[in-house]
Amino acid sequence: MPKGKFDELIHAPNRLKICALLAAVKESEFRVIREELDVSDSVLSKQIKLLEEANYVQSRKVNVITGKVTWLSLTKTGRKAFSEHINELQRITELSKNPL
Repeated sequence: MPKGKFDELIHAPNRLKICALLAAVKESEFRVIREELDVSDSVLSKQIKLLEEANYVQSRKVNVITGKVTWLSLTKTGRKAFSEHINELQRITELSKNPL
């Protein structure tokens, strides 16, 4: 099984969902992630800020006719951390199949 590392920052439910959604795409619009998580702008912004501070997520703003659109993506560091976290969760769940 690939190397894993439990990441408490990623493990929080909304941050785990954000990373999972972003891992599946190159980038996603802030609005799409907000709707998928069914949270407010402020809740999502707070979670994104924490992930950005860890260099797991980056955002970019694009000017459009109706205002600004924010795009989010996982950084290389974020993709690696998310992958390692998922590997560790899989390793942990395997323990239940092979009790001590």
